[in-house]
Amino acid sequence: STSQDDRDSEDSAQPCPVIPVDSDACVLPDAALCAFTVLDSVLVTLVQGPARWKMQLFERPSPGEDPRPGGQIGEVELSTYTPPAGVPGKPAAPHFFPVLCCVSPSGSRVPHDLGGSGGFSLEDALFGLLFGADATLLQSPVVLCGLPDGQLCCVILKALVTSSSAPGDPNGLVKILHHLEEPVIFIGALKTEPQAAEAAENLLPDEDVHSDCLVALGHQGRMLAIKASWDESGKLLPELREYHLPGPVLCAACGRGGLVYYSTPSDLCVVDLSRGSTPLSAEQPDEGPGGLPPVLCPASLGICSVISLSVSPRMQEGGTELLALSAKGRLLTCTLDLESEVPGSTRMTAESAGRRIKELLSGIGNVSERVSFLKKAVDQRNKALTSLNEAMNVSCALLSSGPGPRPISCTTSTTWSRLQTQDVLMATCVLENRSDFTLDQGWTLCIQVLTSSRALDLDSACSAITYTIPVDRLGPGTRREVTLPLGPGEDGGLDLPVTVSCTLFYSLREVVGGALAPSDSEDPFLDECPSDVLPEQEGVCLPLSRYTVDMLQCLRFPGLAPPHTRAPSPLSPPSDPVTTFLEACREPGGQPAGPTSLRAEYLPPSVASIKVSAELLRAALEDGHSGVPLCCATLQWLLAENAAVDVVTARALSSVQGVAPDGADVHLIVREVAMTDICPAGPIQAVEIQVESSSLADMCRAHHAVIGRMQTMVTEQAAQGSSAPDLRVQYLRQIHANHETLLREVQTLRDRLCTEDEASSCATAQRLLQVYRQLRHPSLVLL
Repeated sequence: STSQDDRDSEDSAQPCPVIPVDSDACVLPDAALCAFTVLDSVLVTLVQGPARWKMQLFERPSPGEDPRPGGQIGEVELSTYTPPAGVPGKPAAPHFFPVLCCVSPSGSRVPHDLGGSGGFSLEDALFGLLFGADATLLQSPVVLCGLPDGQLCCVILKALVTSSSAPGDPNGLVKILHHLEEPVIFIGALKTEPQAAEAAENLLPDEDVHSDCLVALGHQGRMLAIKASWDESGKLLPELREYHLPGPVLCAACGRGGLVYYSTPSDLCVVDLSRGSTPLSAEQPDEGPGGLPPVLCPASLGICSVISLSVSPRMQEGGTELLALSAKGRLLTCTLDLESEVPGSTRMTAESAGRRIKELLSGIGNVSERVSFLKKAVDQRNKALTSLNEAMNVSCALLSSGPGPRPISCTTSTTWSRLQTQDVLMATCVLENRSDFTLDQGWTLCIQVLTSSRALDLDSACSAITYTIPVDRLGPGTRREVTLPLGPGEDGGLDLPVTVSCTLFYSLREVVGGALAPSDSEDPFLDECPSDVLPEQEGVCLPLSRYTVDMLQCLRFPGLAPPHTRAPSPLSPPSDPVTTFLEACREPGGQPAGPTSLRAEYLPPSVASIKVSAELLRAALEDGHSGVPLCCATLQWLLAENAAVDVVTARALSSVQGVAPDGADVHLIVREVAMTDICPAGPIQAVEIQVESSSLADMCRAHHAVIGRMQTMVTEQAAQGSSAPDLRVQYLRQIHANHETLLREVQTLRDRLCTEDEASSCATAQRLLQVYRQLRHPSLVLL
């Protein structure tokens, strides 16, 4: 309690007293206890049982004695309780707790609590109508109980105590007054008659107040008011009226003057149940003495988030004091002036009303504009979150895919196409989506082209051509095709091999940055996103495929095409004016005078060969080339990625002559040979693959392509556990020593070329070419 002097000095900073409560103060240890109330010498509790609510009565402990109650003096079960889903066999705690309060007749001397749930007294007329003649004759207090399922029931205490000594039907002790069909939050009583309300305000604090109206309030805002009324014949009847208030209701309290205060998450409101609080129109008849208002108009008090409310018993001059506990744990004292005019009752002039309407319309417009901008920002962020979710799913699908077909793949193929007056090698990349996801905003297909020796070393610092193609809504089961030129360049040359790497790139900055920092500068309501919130990485790269284009894929075979479909001969690189003049002046039927033709006529072709065990080739090619001669199957396998493979297969060729991109001839010859000096058990049947070309560079590129395919085949066969036959180790050591000698001679000759003059270097270069020719014809065989 606070005295007037304390309230005058409330600005002084005084610490709030702290009262410790230890375990010795425990009166009734029961985990199932949900509600209790105290009446004289009786402690009333409500316990949640496995299937029913149970009301128990205990003797109230006297001060100074053992705090535990003396003993149970009564018990009765209420309605069936249906526990929510939880642990089987163990009742779960209800979301809403029941409400208990004691009601006594006007002639009973029990502690009263105006407006609270502890206890109150009712006028005899209303008490008898509600609880019957037994409670009136016994002058017995009644316990009102509001349950979470909406039932409002009552139990006569003296009848319950009597039934414990003389047991009877326990169901006859419980009476259901009403069903609100929603959790009961509050039960209280108040004075509604104007004369009675004025008389109640003039009572001293220790005098009893006999209420004439019982009030029950549900969580969703349904309110029940019960009052004694007379009909036209003068018979006393209970008047029940239900009201619907804005909810959800957190707590409530009854005050003087027929006022009911209730709290919602957004406001603290008051309604008036007193007689004459609602103005009657000419068409609305008078309800007669004791009637309740037909409708209730809540008035806002401008306080939100009140979770517990009580009317202070202290008297205020012309007002009421409320004690409220906020959701943040702050205890508030609210003083209300009851003599002030009801909000909204002051008459407005036309000018002030028009000005007020303009202000409201302007505020509505501002709010609508803000809502529009915020909705746009929310939509952008929702779209970004959806895109990020799709990107995560696509990344997981690609990174966790097994040895089978990938959910998203990119395949590359090459073909020659004629653009204007020049033949160009084109690469076609097909991006196919076999997954259940859609590639949309933020996805880009990056195709990187590395040429010549740079393609073999991806870590080398070199400039590469990178093509970026935005992926626009590539849905499940769809594909996207991109065609790119690989060469020849302006100089007419094509550096082989060429590696085409396909990668999916997801731009985090485009998607996340666009959502967190929208570019719409006209948006005044969105705060600029700090830079540290944006992702540090530019995006995520997901490799799809790596495809190497070598000489065997780029060869063209004009002689294999039928005469009526034969394509024009490949164009030679652009020549200088002198070569063009000599070509025009040569005699009809003479040989071409170009450098390629001259080299082919006067210089021997460059040759390289590689020998492979026939057994190894049969094991590698048995699946797709059964019934085909081994030499023909080997040539078909080497040219499997060339456009002319179908013609080679149809004619069952074992040798073929093609044209390189620069116009030089390349001859591929496949024949069977016998290796007699390696195995002591006898000759080893082998297949020799020979590459001939008038161009040393083209021969080297074709030889490199053949060796690359052989390396792949040997690696796959070695994984299957193939074993080699017995070999002559001494012979192999001699061959290896000879190769080592040749390699040392190559190094010596290359060093000599750097120091000799032009006349001496010609002989050195000739010897170097001879040594290279010997190295390209090894006496070894792949087993």
